[in-house]
Amino acid sequence: MSSPPKKRRRRTLRQVARGVRRRARRAAGGVRRVWRRSLQLRVVTSTMVISIAVVAVLGVFLMQQIISTTLEAKEQAAKSEAQSDRNAVLGYLSRPDADPANQPADSGEALQQGGGTPLSQALDALAQRAGSRYSVIIRNEDRPGESIGTTNIDEASIPPKQRDEMFKKAAGEDSIWYTKLFYKGQEPVQGMIIGTRLDTSGTVLDGAYEIYHLVPLDKEEQTLSSVQQKLIAVGAGLVLLLAMIASLVTRQVVTPVRLARQAAERLAAGRLDERLKVRGEDDLARLATSFNEMAANLALKIHQLEELSQVQRQFVSDVSHELRTPLTTVRMAADLLYDAREDFDPMASRSAELMQNQLNRFESMLADLLEISRYDAGAADLDVDSVDVRDVVLRAVADSEALAERHSTRFDLRLPGEPCMAEMDSRRVERILRNLLFNAIEHGEGREVIVSVGADRDAVAVAVRDHGVGLKPGEENMVFDRFWRADPSRARTIGGTGLGLAISREDAILHGGWLQAWGVQGEGSQFRLSLPRVSGTALRGSPLPLVPPEVEMRRTWRGHMTPMLLPALADGGRDVD
Repeated sequence: MSSPPKKRRRRTLRQVARGVRRRARRAAGGVRRVWRRSLQLRVVTSTMVISIAVVAVLGVFLMQQIISTTLEAKEQAAKSEAQSDRNAVLGYLSRPDADPANQPADSGEALQQGGGTPLSQALDALAQRAGSRYSVIIRNEDRPGESIGTTNIDEASIPPKQRDEMFKKAAGEDSIWYTKLFYKGQEPVQGMIIGTRLDTSGTVLDGAYEIYHLVPLDKEEQTLSSVQQKLIAVGAGLVLLLAMIASLVTRQVVTPVRLARQAAERLAAGRLDERLKVRGEDDLARLATSFNEMAANLALKIHQLEELSQVQRQFVSDVSHELRTPLTTVRMAADLLYDAREDFDPMASRSAELMQNQLNRFESMLADLLEISRYDAGAADLDVDSVDVRDVVLRAVADSEALAERHSTRFDLRLPGEPCMAEMDSRRVERILRNLLFNAIEHGEGREVIVSVGADRDAVAVAVRDHGVGLKPGEENMVFDRFWRADPSRARTIGGTGLGLAISREDAILHGGWLQAWGVQGEGSQFRLSLPRVSGTALRGSPLPLVPPEVEMRRTWRGHMTPMLLPALADGGRDVD
Protein backbone atom coordinates (compact mmCIF):
# COMPACT_ATOMS: atom_id res chain seq x y z
CA MET A 1 0.00 0.00 0.00
CA SER A 2 1.44 3.41 -0.93
CA SER A 3 2.34 5.94 1.74
CA PRO A 4 0.11 9.03 2.15
CA PRO A 5 1.19 12.25 0.46
CA LYS A 6 3.35 14.71 2.35
CA LYS A 7 0.61 17.33 2.44
CA ARG A 8 -1.78 14.89 4.08
CA ARG A 9 0.85 13.91 6.64
CA ARG A 10 1.56 17.57 7.43
CA ARG A 11 -2.18 18.24 7.78
CA THR A 12 -2.53 15.28 10.14
CA LEU A 13 0.41 16.47 12.23
CA ARG A 14 -1.08 19.96 12.43
CA GLN A 15 -4.42 18.52 13.53
CA VAL A 16 -2.71 16.41 16.20
CA ALA A 17 -0.70 19.41 17.42
CA ARG A 18 -3.85 21.54 17.47
CA GLY A 19 -5.68 18.89 19.48
CA VAL A 20 -2.80 18.63 21.95
CA ARG A 21 -2.74 22.42 22.40
CA ARG A 22 -6.53 22.48 22.87
CA ARG A 23 -6.38 19.77 25.53
CA ALA A 24 -3.46 21.54 27.22
CA ARG A 25 -5.42 24.81 27.29
CA ARG A 26 -8.46 23.03 28.74
CA ALA A 27 -6.31 21.36 31.38
CA ALA A 28 -4.62 24.67 32.22
CA GLY A 29 -8.01 26.37 32.42
CA GLY A 30 -9.27 23.66 34.79
CA VAL A 31 -6.22 24.05 37.00
CA ARG A 32 -6.66 27.83 37.06
CA ARG A 33 -10.34 27.46 38.02
CA VAL A 34 -9.49 25.05 40.85
CA TRP A 35 -6.66 27.36 41.97
CA ARG A 36 -8.93 30.42 42.05
CA ARG A 37 -11.80 28.66 43.82
CA SER A 38 -9.89 26.79 46.56
CA LEU A 39 -8.44 28.96 49.32
CA GLN A 40 -7.17 25.85 51.12
CA LEU A 41 -5.26 24.70 48.03
CA ARG A 42 -3.60 28.11 47.65
CA VAL A 43 -2.57 28.24 51.32
CA VAL A 44 -1.22 24.65 51.35
CA THR A 45 0.64 25.16 48.07
CA SER A 46 2.16 28.44 49.26
CA THR A 47 3.18 26.81 52.54
CA MET A 48 4.82 23.90 50.69
CA VAL A 49 6.73 26.22 48.34
CA ILE A 50 7.97 28.40 51.19
CA SER A 51 8.81 25.32 53.28
CA ILE A 52 10.77 23.74 50.42
CA ALA A 53 12.75 26.95 49.96
CA VAL A 54 13.47 27.27 53.70
CA VAL A 55 14.35 23.58 54.14
CA ALA A 56 16.58 23.66 51.05
CA VAL A 57 18.48 26.72 52.30
CA LEU A 58 18.86 25.27 55.80
CA GLY A 59 19.84 21.87 54.40
CA VAL A 60 22.54 23.34 52.18
CA PHE A 61 23.83 25.45 55.07
CA LEU A 62 23.89 22.49 57.48
CA MET A 63 25.53 20.23 54.89
CA GLN A 64 28.22 22.79 54.24
CA GLN A 65 28.84 23.17 57.97
CA ILE A 66 29.03 19.39 58.45
CA ILE A 67 31.40 18.99 55.49
CA SER A 68 33.55 21.89 56.68
CA THR A 69 33.69 20.55 60.27
CA THR A 70 34.48 17.00 59.14
CA LEU A 71 37.23 18.08 56.75
CA GLU A 72 38.72 20.49 59.28
CA ALA A 73 38.88 17.75 61.90
CA LYS A 74 40.40 15.33 59.39
CA GLU A 75 42.83 17.97 58.21
CA GLN A 76 43.96 18.82 61.72
CA ALA A 77 44.49 15.15 62.56
CA ALA A 78 46.36 14.58 59.27
CA LYS A 79 48.58 17.63 59.81
CA SER A 80 49.45 16.38 63.31
CA GLU A 81 50.34 12.94 61.91
CA ALA A 82 52.38 14.54 59.14
CA GLN A 83 54.34 16.67 61.60
CA SER A 84 55.20 13.63 63.69
CA ASP A 85 56.22 11.69 60.58
CA ARG A 86 58.42 14.55 59.35
CA ASN A 87 60.18 14.66 62.71
CA ALA A 88 60.73 10.90 62.59
CA VAL A 89 62.11 11.08 59.03
CA LEU A 90 64.42 13.96 59.96
CA GLY A 91 65.63 11.89 62.91
CA TYR A 92 66.57 9.01 60.65
CA LEU A 93 68.16 11.30 58.05
CA SER A 94 70.18 13.24 60.66
CA ARG A 95 72.26 10.20 61.73
CA PRO A 96 75.96 10.17 60.69
CA ASP A 97 75.53 7.07 58.55
CA ALA A 98 72.95 8.95 56.46
CA ASP A 99 75.75 10.89 54.62
CA PRO A 100 75.38 10.08 50.94
CA ALA A 101 79.20 10.01 50.57
CA ASN A 102 79.41 7.00 52.93
CA GLN A 103 76.63 5.07 51.16
CA PRO A 104 76.64 3.16 47.92
CA ALA A 105 74.26 4.43 45.31
CA ASP A 106 71.01 2.50 45.65
CA SER A 107 68.81 1.92 42.71
CA GLY A 108 65.18 2.92 42.81
CA GLU A 109 64.20 -0.78 42.90
CA ALA A 110 66.35 -1.38 46.00
CA LEU A 111 64.92 1.67 47.71
CA GLN A 112 61.40 0.55 46.90
CA GLN A 113 62.11 -2.88 48.40
CA GLY A 114 63.34 -1.30 51.65
CA GLY A 115 67.09 -1.87 51.67
CA GLY A 116 69.09 -0.82 54.69
CA THR A 117 69.50 2.91 54.14
CA PRO A 118 68.24 5.35 56.79
CA LEU A 119 65.62 6.59 54.31
CA SER A 120 64.36 3.07 53.83
CA GLN A 121 64.34 2.49 57.55
CA ALA A 122 62.38 5.75 58.07
CA LEU A 123 59.83 4.72 55.46
CA ASP A 124 59.42 1.30 57.07
CA ALA A 125 58.78 3.01 60.39
CA LEU A 126 56.19 5.32 58.77
CA ALA A 127 54.52 2.36 57.07
CA GLN A 128 54.14 0.56 60.37
CA ARG A 129 52.84 3.73 62.01
CA ALA A 130 50.37 4.68 59.20
CA GLY A 131 49.03 1.22 58.50
CA SER A 132 46.08 1.55 56.11
CA ARG A 133 45.02 4.98 57.40
CA TYR A 134 47.19 6.89 54.97
CA SER A 135 50.15 6.54 52.62
CA VAL A 136 53.50 8.34 52.54
CA ILE A 137 55.68 9.20 49.56
CA ILE A 138 59.22 10.60 49.92
CA ARG A 139 60.90 12.13 46.89
CA ASN A 140 64.24 13.81 46.15
CA GLU A 141 64.68 15.72 42.92
CA ASP A 142 68.46 15.95 43.35
CA ARG A 143 68.89 12.17 43.51
CA PRO A 144 67.16 10.59 40.52
CA GLY A 145 65.28 7.44 41.35
CA GLU A 146 65.05 8.23 45.03
CA SER A 147 61.27 8.13 45.35
CA ILE A 148 59.68 5.57 47.63
CA GLY A 149 56.26 5.20 49.17
CA THR A 150 54.22 3.04 51.49
CA THR A 151 51.40 0.66 50.50
CA ASN A 152 50.57 0.48 46.80
CA ILE A 153 50.03 4.22 46.29
CA ASP A 154 50.74 5.57 42.81
CA GLU A 155 53.06 8.59 42.61
CA ALA A 156 50.81 9.97 39.85
CA SER A 157 48.33 10.96 42.58
CA ILE A 158 50.47 14.02 43.35
CA PRO A 159 49.33 16.93 41.13
CA PRO A 160 52.17 18.86 39.45
CA LYS A 161 50.54 22.13 40.50
CA GLN A 162 50.86 21.12 44.15
CA ARG A 163 54.60 20.52 43.73
CA ASP A 164 54.96 23.91 42.06
CA GLU A 165 53.05 25.55 44.91
CA MET A 166 55.09 23.67 47.53
CA PHE A 167 58.41 24.84 46.12
CA LYS A 168 57.21 28.43 46.34
CA LYS A 169 56.77 28.01 50.09
CA ALA A 170 59.48 27.78 52.73
CA ALA A 171 60.68 24.39 53.93
CA GLY A 172 58.44 22.98 56.60
CA GLU A 173 55.26 24.74 55.38
CA ASP A 174 52.35 22.52 54.38
CA SER A 175 50.62 22.50 51.01
CA ILE A 176 47.19 20.90 51.23
CA TRP A 177 45.26 19.68 48.18
CA TYR A 178 42.02 17.75 47.80
CA THR A 179 42.13 15.47 44.79
CA LYS A 180 41.67 11.85 43.74
CA LEU A 181 44.16 9.25 44.98
CA PHE A 182 45.25 6.45 42.66
CA TYR A 183 46.17 3.01 43.97
CA LYS A 184 47.68 0.27 41.87
CA GLY A 185 44.99 -2.23 40.96
CA GLN A 186 42.18 -0.26 42.66
CA GLU A 187 39.58 2.36 41.82
CA PRO A 188 40.58 5.98 42.59
CA VAL A 189 39.16 7.51 45.74
CA GLN A 190 38.73 11.07 46.95
CA GLY A 191 41.53 12.10 49.27
CA MET A 192 43.70 14.80 50.79
CA ILE A 193 47.41 15.33 50.12
CA ILE A 194 49.65 17.20 52.59
CA GLY A 195 52.98 17.97 50.96
CA THR A 196 56.04 19.52 52.67
CA ARG A 197 59.71 20.09 51.81
CA LEU A 198 61.86 18.71 54.59
CA ASP A 199 64.14 21.20 56.31
CA THR A 200 67.57 19.42 56.07
CA SER A 201 69.65 22.51 56.77
CA GLY A 202 70.98 21.13 60.09
CA THR A 203 71.73 17.65 58.80
CA VAL A 204 74.47 16.03 56.82
CA LEU A 205 72.15 15.62 53.81
CA ASP A 206 72.16 17.62 50.64
CA GLY A 207 69.15 17.94 48.37
CA ALA A 208 65.49 18.83 48.59
CA TYR A 209 63.53 16.02 50.15
CA GLU A 210 59.74 16.12 49.71
CA ILE A 211 57.35 14.16 51.89
CA TYR A 212 53.69 13.66 50.95
CA HIS A 213 50.97 12.29 53.17
CA LEU A 214 48.07 10.94 51.11
CA VAL A 215 44.99 10.52 53.28
CA PRO A 216 41.98 8.75 51.71
CA LEU A 217 38.58 10.30 52.46
CA ASP A 218 36.36 7.46 51.21
CA LYS A 219 34.94 6.73 54.67
CA GLU A 220 34.25 10.40 55.29
CA GLU A 221 32.64 10.62 51.83
CA GLN A 222 30.37 7.71 52.65
CA THR A 223 29.49 9.28 56.00
CA LEU A 224 28.71 12.65 54.39
CA SER A 225 26.63 10.94 51.67
CA SER A 226 24.65 9.11 54.33
CA VAL A 227 24.15 12.36 56.26
CA GLN A 228 23.03 14.10 53.06
CA GLN A 229 20.46 11.37 52.32
CA LYS A 230 19.13 11.59 55.84
CA LEU A 231 18.91 15.38 55.59
CA ILE A 232 16.94 15.07 52.33
CA ALA A 233 14.59 12.49 53.85
CA VAL A 234 14.09 14.60 56.99
CA GLY A 235 13.54 17.74 54.86
CA ALA A 236 10.95 16.00 52.67
CA GLY A 237 9.18 14.67 55.76
CA LEU A 238 9.28 18.13 57.34
CA VAL A 239 7.78 19.72 54.21
CA LEU A 240 4.97 17.15 54.11
CA LEU A 241 4.37 17.62 57.82
CA LEU A 242 4.19 21.40 57.39
CA ALA A 243 1.79 20.94 54.46
CA MET A 244 -0.44 18.71 56.59
CA ILE A 245 -0.33 21.22 59.45
CA ALA A 246 -1.16 24.07 57.04
CA SER A 247 -4.02 22.00 55.61
CA LEU A 248 -5.44 21.28 59.06
CA VAL A 249 -5.06 24.87 60.23
CA THR A 250 -6.51 26.26 57.00
CA ARG A 251 -9.37 23.79 57.18
CA GLN A 252 -10.27 25.11 60.63
CA VAL A 253 -10.59 28.59 59.11
CA VAL A 254 -11.96 27.69 55.67
CA THR A 255 -14.71 25.37 56.90
CA PRO A 256 -16.58 28.09 58.87
CA VAL A 257 -16.12 30.51 55.99
CA ARG A 258 -17.47 27.91 53.56
CA LEU A 259 -20.45 27.28 55.82
CA ALA A 260 -21.03 31.05 56.00
CA ARG A 261 -20.91 31.26 52.20
CA GLN A 262 -23.43 28.44 51.83
CA ALA A 263 -25.69 30.04 54.41
CA ALA A 264 -25.43 33.39 52.60
CA GLU A 265 -26.37 31.71 49.31
CA ARG A 266 -29.40 30.08 50.91
CA LEU A 267 -30.30 33.41 52.50
CA ALA A 268 -30.04 35.12 49.11
CA ALA A 269 -32.29 32.39 47.65
CA GLY A 270 -35.06 33.46 50.03
CA ARG A 271 -34.57 31.13 52.99
CA LEU A 272 -34.67 33.89 55.57
CA ASP A 273 -34.63 31.44 58.51
CA GLU A 274 -31.06 30.32 57.67
CA ARG A 275 -28.64 30.66 60.61
CA LEU A 276 -25.10 29.57 61.50
CA LYS A 277 -24.12 27.46 64.48
CA VAL A 278 -22.03 29.38 67.00
CA ARG A 279 -19.21 27.39 68.62
CA GLY A 280 -16.85 29.00 71.11
CA GLU A 281 -16.01 32.64 71.59
CA ASP A 282 -13.24 33.24 69.04
CA ASP A 283 -13.30 35.48 65.98
CA LEU A 284 -15.08 32.87 63.86
CA ALA A 285 -17.74 32.49 66.55
CA ARG A 286 -18.20 36.26 66.62
CA LEU A 287 -18.43 36.21 62.81
CA ALA A 288 -21.21 33.59 63.02
CA THR A 289 -22.99 35.67 65.66
CA SER A 290 -22.76 38.81 63.51
CA PHE A 291 -24.01 36.86 60.48
CA ASN A 292 -27.00 35.58 62.43
CA GLU A 293 -27.81 39.07 63.67
CA MET A 294 -27.52 40.41 60.13
CA ALA A 295 -29.77 37.63 58.81
CA ALA A 296 -32.34 38.29 61.52
CA ASN A 297 -32.36 42.04 60.85
CA LEU A 298 -32.52 41.43 57.11
CA ALA A 299 -35.43 39.02 57.51
CA LEU A 300 -37.22 41.56 59.72
CA LYS A 301 -36.67 44.38 57.22
CA ILE A 302 -37.77 42.22 54.29
CA HIS A 303 -40.87 41.18 56.22
CA GLN A 304 -41.63 44.81 57.01
CA LEU A 305 -41.11 45.81 53.38
CA GLU A 306 -43.33 42.98 52.21
CA GLU A 307 -46.04 44.07 54.59
CA LEU A 308 -45.63 47.68 53.47
CA SER A 309 -45.72 46.65 49.83
CA GLN A 310 -48.78 44.54 50.45
CA VAL A 311 -50.46 47.44 52.21
CA GLN A 312 -49.55 49.76 49.34
CA ARG A 313 -50.83 47.32 46.72
CA GLN A 314 -54.00 46.74 48.68
CA PHE A 315 -54.43 50.48 49.15
CA VAL A 316 -54.02 51.16 45.42
CA SER A 317 -56.39 48.35 44.56
CA ASP A 318 -58.98 49.42 47.12
CA VAL A 319 -58.78 53.08 46.14
CA SER A 320 -59.02 52.20 42.46
CA HIS A 321 -62.08 50.06 43.05
CA GLU A 322 -63.69 52.53 45.43
CA LEU A 323 -63.16 55.39 42.99
CA ARG A 324 -65.15 53.65 40.29
CA THR A 325 -68.54 54.43 41.81
CA PRO A 326 -68.02 58.18 42.37
CA LEU A 327 -66.21 58.36 39.04
CA THR A 328 -69.23 56.85 37.32
CA THR A 329 -71.49 59.41 38.96
CA VAL A 330 -69.14 62.27 38.05
CA ARG A 331 -68.89 60.88 34.51
CA MET A 332 -72.69 60.93 34.10
CA ALA A 333 -72.92 64.52 35.33
CA ALA A 334 -69.94 65.57 33.18
CA ASP A 335 -71.49 63.99 30.10
CA LEU A 336 -74.70 65.95 30.66
CA LEU A 337 -72.74 69.18 31.06
CA TYR A 338 -70.58 68.39 28.05
CA ASP A 339 -73.58 67.65 25.86
CA ALA A 340 -75.23 70.95 26.91
CA ARG A 341 -72.08 73.07 26.62
CA GLU A 342 -73.42 74.95 23.60
CA ASP A 343 -76.11 76.51 25.79
CA PHE A 344 -73.52 77.81 28.25
CA ASP A 345 -71.50 80.94 28.11
CA PRO A 346 -67.96 80.53 26.70
CA MET A 347 -66.29 80.21 30.11
CA ALA A 348 -68.68 77.51 31.32
CA SER A 349 -68.47 75.72 27.99
CA ARG A 350 -64.69 75.66 28.16
CA SER A 351 -64.85 74.37 31.73
CA ALA A 352 -67.12 71.51 30.62
CA GLU A 353 -64.65 70.57 27.90
CA LEU A 354 -61.69 70.63 30.33
CA MET A 355 -63.61 68.54 32.84
CA GLN A 356 -64.47 66.01 30.14
CA ASN A 357 -60.80 65.72 29.05
CA GLN A 358 -59.52 65.34 32.61
CA LEU A 359 -62.15 62.73 33.38
CA ASN A 360 -61.03 60.76 30.36
CA ARG A 361 -57.44 60.95 31.59
CA PHE A 362 -58.52 60.04 35.11
CA GLU A 363 -60.36 56.99 33.83
CA SER A 364 -57.27 55.93 31.88
CA MET A 365 -55.05 56.39 34.93
CA LEU A 366 -57.50 54.45 37.09
CA ALA A 367 -57.49 51.58 34.58
CA ASP A 368 -53.68 51.62 34.49
CA LEU A 369 -53.50 51.63 38.29
CA LEU A 370 -55.80 48.62 38.43
CA GLU A 371 -53.66 46.86 35.85
CA ILE A 372 -50.45 47.66 37.76
CA SER A 373 -52.04 46.41 40.99
CA ARG A 374 -52.88 43.11 39.27
CA TYR A 375 -49.24 42.74 38.18
CA ASP A 376 -47.99 43.59 41.67
CA ALA A 377 -50.35 41.05 43.19
CA GLY A 378 -49.30 38.39 40.66
CA ALA A 379 -52.89 38.04 39.42
CA ALA A 380 -52.26 38.90 35.76
CA ASP A 381 -52.72 36.06 33.26
CA LEU A 382 -52.65 35.60 29.51
CA ASP A 383 -55.40 34.74 27.06
CA VAL A 384 -53.15 33.10 24.49
CA ASP A 385 -54.17 32.55 20.90
CA SER A 386 -52.31 32.08 17.63
CA VAL A 387 -52.52 35.36 15.70
CA ASP A 388 -50.77 37.12 12.85
CA VAL A 389 -48.54 39.87 14.26
CA ARG A 390 -49.16 41.97 11.16
CA ASP A 391 -52.90 42.19 12.00
CA VAL A 392 -52.10 43.27 15.57
CA VAL A 393 -49.75 45.97 14.27
CA LEU A 394 -52.34 47.23 11.74
CA ARG A 395 -55.02 47.51 14.46
CA ALA A 396 -52.65 49.44 16.76
CA VAL A 397 -51.67 51.78 13.90
CA ALA A 398 -55.34 52.35 13.04
CA ASP A 399 -56.08 53.31 16.65
CA SER A 400 -53.17 55.80 16.51
CA GLU A 401 -54.00 57.40 13.16
CA ALA A 402 -56.18 60.18 14.61
CA LEU A 403 -53.49 61.19 17.13
CA ALA A 404 -50.82 61.04 14.41
CA GLU A 405 -52.85 63.38 12.15
CA ARG A 406 -53.22 65.92 14.96
CA HIS A 407 -49.40 65.90 15.37
CA SER A 408 -48.69 65.88 11.61
CA THR A 409 -46.95 62.51 11.92
CA ARG A 410 -46.89 59.86 9.20
CA PHE A 411 -46.41 56.11 9.69
CA ASP A 412 -44.06 54.09 7.51
CA LEU A 413 -45.06 50.42 7.80
CA ARG A 414 -42.45 47.81 6.89
CA LEU A 415 -44.29 44.51 7.12
CA PRO A 416 -43.19 41.15 5.71
CA GLY A 417 -45.16 39.63 2.84
CA GLU A 418 -45.76 36.31 4.63
CA PRO A 419 -47.86 35.73 7.78
CA CYS A 420 -46.01 36.04 11.10
CA MET A 421 -47.95 33.69 13.35
CA ALA A 422 -47.23 33.62 17.08
CA GLU A 423 -48.99 32.55 20.28
CA MET A 424 -49.82 35.67 22.31
CA ASP A 425 -52.49 37.66 24.08
CA SER A 426 -53.41 39.99 21.23
CA ARG A 427 -55.16 42.46 23.57
CA ARG A 428 -52.05 42.99 25.67
CA VAL A 429 -49.68 43.09 22.66
CA GLU A 430 -51.93 45.60 20.95
CA ARG A 431 -51.84 47.73 24.09
CA ILE A 432 -48.01 47.56 24.08
CA LEU A 433 -47.90 48.72 20.48
CA ARG A 434 -50.37 51.56 21.10
CA ASN A 435 -48.23 52.79 23.98
CA LEU A 436 -45.10 52.64 21.82
CA LEU A 437 -46.85 54.48 18.96
CA PHE A 438 -48.28 57.15 21.28
CA ASN A 439 -44.82 57.64 22.79
CA ALA A 440 -43.23 57.95 19.31
CA ILE A 441 -45.88 60.48 18.25
CA GLU A 442 -45.43 62.57 21.39
CA HIS A 443 -41.62 62.70 21.19
CA GLY A 444 -41.18 62.41 17.41
CA GLU A 445 -41.60 66.19 16.79
CA GLY A 446 -43.84 65.60 13.77
CA ARG A 447 -41.31 63.47 11.90
CA GLU A 448 -41.96 60.10 10.31
CA VAL A 449 -42.44 57.05 12.57
CA ILE A 450 -41.19 53.73 11.16
CA VAL A 451 -42.90 50.52 12.25
CA SER A 452 -41.01 47.33 11.33
CA VAL A 453 -42.01 43.70 11.80
CA GLY A 454 -39.56 40.79 11.66
CA ALA A 455 -39.75 37.07 12.30
CA ASP A 456 -37.55 34.02 12.36
CA ARG A 457 -38.04 30.39 13.34
CA ASP A 458 -38.25 31.06 17.10
CA ALA A 459 -39.40 34.67 17.60
CA VAL A 460 -41.24 37.66 16.21
CA ALA A 461 -40.40 41.31 16.79
CA VAL A 462 -41.88 44.77 16.25
CA ALA A 463 -39.72 47.91 16.24
CA VAL A 464 -41.08 51.47 16.50
CA ARG A 465 -38.57 54.09 15.35
CA ASP A 466 -39.00 57.85 15.76
CA HIS A 467 -36.65 60.70 14.78
CA GLY A 468 -37.37 63.05 17.66
CA VAL A 469 -35.45 64.20 20.72
CA GLY A 470 -34.00 60.76 21.51
CA LEU A 471 -32.64 59.53 24.85
CA LYS A 472 -29.64 60.46 26.95
CA PRO A 473 -27.07 57.81 27.91
CA GLY A 474 -28.44 55.62 30.71
CA GLU A 475 -32.12 56.44 30.05
CA GLU A 476 -32.73 53.23 28.04
CA ASN A 477 -33.86 51.41 31.21
CA MET A 478 -35.22 54.37 33.16
CA VAL A 479 -37.79 55.03 30.46
CA PHE A 480 -39.77 51.99 31.66
CA ASP A 481 -40.01 53.24 35.27
CA ARG A 482 -43.39 54.33 36.55
CA PHE A 483 -44.20 58.04 36.13
CA TRP A 484 -40.69 58.72 34.77
CA ARG A 485 -40.07 61.65 32.43
CA ALA A 486 -36.94 62.45 30.47
CA ASP A 487 -37.70 66.17 30.94
CA PRO A 488 -39.83 66.86 34.06
CA SER A 489 -40.53 70.41 32.92
CA ARG A 490 -42.13 69.19 29.71
CA ALA A 491 -45.92 68.70 29.84
CA ARG A 492 -47.60 65.62 28.38
CA THR A 493 -49.11 66.62 25.05
CA ILE A 494 -51.38 63.60 24.58
CA GLY A 495 -52.62 63.21 28.14
CA GLY A 496 -50.63 60.09 29.04
CA THR A 497 -50.73 58.68 32.56
CA GLY A 498 -47.00 57.94 32.91
CA LEU A 499 -47.69 54.22 33.38
CA GLY A 500 -47.97 53.14 29.75
CA LEU A 501 -44.37 51.96 29.21
CA ALA A 502 -44.22 50.37 32.67
CA ILE A 503 -47.37 48.34 31.90
CA SER A 504 -45.99 47.52 28.45
CA ARG A 505 -42.82 46.07 29.96
CA GLU A 506 -44.87 43.97 32.40
CA ASP A 507 -46.98 42.71 29.47
CA ALA A 508 -43.82 41.76 27.55
CA ILE A 509 -42.34 39.96 30.57
CA LEU A 510 -45.64 38.13 31.08
CA HIS A 511 -45.27 36.79 27.52
CA GLY A 512 -41.67 35.75 28.22
CA GLY A 513 -40.41 38.42 25.83
CA TRP A 514 -38.30 41.57 25.83
CA LEU A 515 -39.14 45.25 25.57
CA GLN A 516 -35.97 47.24 24.95
CA ALA A 517 -35.16 50.84 24.11
CA TRP A 518 -32.36 52.58 22.22
CA GLY A 519 -31.88 56.28 21.76
CA VAL A 520 -29.38 59.01 21.02
CA GLN A 521 -29.99 62.70 21.53
CA GLY A 522 -30.77 64.35 18.22
CA GLU A 523 -31.12 61.01 16.37
CA GLY A 524 -34.38 59.77 17.87
CA SER A 525 -35.13 56.49 19.58
CA GLN A 526 -36.30 52.97 18.82
CA PHE A 527 -38.32 50.57 20.96
CA ARG A 528 -38.20 46.87 20.13
CA LEU A 529 -40.73 44.27 21.30
CA SER A 530 -39.50 40.66 20.95
CA LEU A 531 -41.80 37.70 21.67
CA PRO A 532 -41.38 33.93 21.32
CA ARG A 533 -43.46 32.25 18.63
CA VAL A 534 -44.55 29.51 21.02
CA SER A 535 -45.86 30.65 24.38
CA GLY A 536 -43.78 29.46 27.32
CA THR A 537 -40.51 28.92 25.42
CA ALA A 538 -37.32 30.77 26.25
CA LEU A 539 -36.40 33.70 24.03
CA ARG A 540 -32.80 33.46 22.77
CA GLY A 541 -32.66 36.35 20.32
CA SER A 542 -34.60 38.86 18.27
CA PRO A 543 -35.07 38.92 14.50
CA LEU A 544 -34.75 42.73 14.46
CA PRO A 545 -31.73 44.76 15.59
CA LEU A 546 -32.14 47.12 18.53
CA VAL A 547 -29.97 49.81 16.89
CA PRO A 548 -31.47 51.05 13.60
CA PRO A 549 -29.56 49.72 10.56
CA GLU A 550 -28.87 53.19 9.16
CA VAL A 551 -27.31 54.30 12.45
CA GLU A 552 -25.17 51.15 12.64
CA MET A 553 -24.10 51.63 9.02
CA ARG A 554 -23.17 55.24 9.70
CA ARG A 555 -21.06 54.18 12.69
CA THR A 556 -19.32 51.51 10.62
CA TRP A 557 -18.61 53.99 7.82
CA ARG A 558 -17.17 56.48 10.29
CA GLY A 559 -15.00 53.75 11.83
CA HIS A 560 -13.58 52.85 8.42
CA MET A 561 -13.16 56.43 7.24
CA THR A 562 -11.48 57.80 10.37
CA PRO A 563 -8.11 56.05 9.72
CA MET A 564 -8.21 57.36 6.14
CA LEU A 565 -8.95 60.92 7.22
CA LEU A 566 -6.30 61.08 9.96
CA PRO A 567 -3.39 61.56 7.49
CA ALA A 568 -5.34 64.31 5.77
CA LEU A 569 -6.03 66.06 9.06
CA ALA A 570 -2.38 65.72 10.06
CA ASP A 571 -1.37 67.10 6.66
CA GLY A 572 -3.36 70.30 7.09
CA GLY A 573 -6.53 69.03 5.42
CA ARG A 574 -5.00 68.38 2.00
CA ASP A 575 -6.36 65.57 -0.17
CA VAL A 576 -4.95 62.11 0.42
CA ASP A 577 -4.65 59.73 -2.51
